[in-house]
Amino acid sequence: MNNITPLEPGFYGMGIAPKLLDILWQLQYKAPTPIQHKSIPVAVEGKDLIGIAQTGTGKTLAFSVPLIQRLAQTKGRGLVILPTRELALQAEKVIQQLGRPVGLRTAVLIGGASMHLQMQQIKRNPHVLVVTPGRLIDFLDQKKINLQDIKVLVLDEADRMLDMGFAPQIKRILQNIPKDRQTLLFSATMPAEIVKIASSYMKLPVRIEIDRSGTTAEKVTQELYVVNKDDKIKLLERLLKENRGSILVFTRTKYGAKKIARALRNMGHSSAEIHSERSLSQRREALDGFKNGKYRILVATDIAARGLDVKNIELVVNFDLPDQAEDYVHRIGRTGRAGQVGKAISIATPDQRKEVEAIERFTRSYLPVTKLPDMPVTNLTGSSSAGGRRPSGPRRGVRRGPGGPSRRRR
Repeated sequence: MNNITPLEPGFYGMGIAPKLLDILWQLQYKAPTPIQHKSIPVAVEGKDLIGIAQTGTGKTLAFSVPLIQRLAQTKGRGLVILPTRELALQAEKVIQQLGRPVGLRTAVLIGGASMHLQMQQIKRNPHVLVVTPGRLIDFLDQKKINLQDIKVLVLDEADRMLDMGFAPQIKRILQNIPKDRQTLLFSATMPAEIVKIASSYMKLPVRIEIDRSGTTAEKVTQELYVVNKDDKIKLLERLLKENRGSILVFTRTKYGAKKIARALRNMGHSSAEIHSERSLSQRREALDGFKNGKYRILVATDIAARGLDVKNIELVVNFDLPDQAEDYVHRIGRTGRAGQVGKAISIATPDQRKEVEAIERFTRSYLPVTKLPDMPVTNLTGSSSAGGRRPSGPRRGVRRGPGGPSRRRR
């Protein structure tokens, strides 16, 4: 399933039960990714764990294996909390694949789906609950769910949940589950609020960090185009013609996503969109269509930045720069996953110097600027922000970009 260099001797010698090893092999998991290699041996021993790693590194399997192993060996249930519906559905799929052969059942409790049907799942007494915070709180408020038998708690994309304002819900959930449990927390960054949660609700957690905060995927080529606002669609059309594989386009707003998706369809491109106004069934159809090739282009807001798990995305286009520099890392992490090669192109307008510098500071690297000979030449304007790393003089070093020469800052 992943094209990475094997970490010998594969998943053996990591404390994984023989039955689970057989299941992993049957599912074509031949070798662990770095986060799996380091975290699984710790987690299967029952220790609390904090895993810091970027998106696309295999965190879902890293917590699913010890979760399934623990629940197969002891009474009690597991609770997996994720920030978005998409992430919950994808995590549940992995957990189900691993757990079903050993007799474990799962249930997904997410917003946008029928609470009545979810209540029926709860009544079947599933071994693992995969939830979003808001929907779990709904069931707690109605006193329709009991969490006193939770033995393993997983908080995935913890920083994202805090960014989305779920801190009060997370704390309330933590107060409603037994203290005598194992907690596995995974996050791309380690802000102060997560440190506070770890110190208050975890027992001597082992910290494992694969990539330093702000690092981007190693095999993702990054480029920056600076064009006037009116030329952005024209540039996007050019990029779509030059890159023939699957393409993920990010916008800042749902209105922008709808506008761009409509424009792409008018150009004759097969495209779908994901944003907050799309229903759960519409999002599923868009994601499934993108995965199976029905849609070559998916236009999304940041709702999908961490919740999208699609292999072989050739190109990520930041049609709009993200509001938060951290989201840049999560966006471009959709390509170049699990050691594969990927490409990310960002489009900025001349007045977005500060936004570009914020991304460069966060990623500790410069974004190489590409210029096209048949488009108006533009540059970032305005004064450099405090601590900005962009050189103030003319950029030196010329490289050949798609369609013409470009300037590269060193």
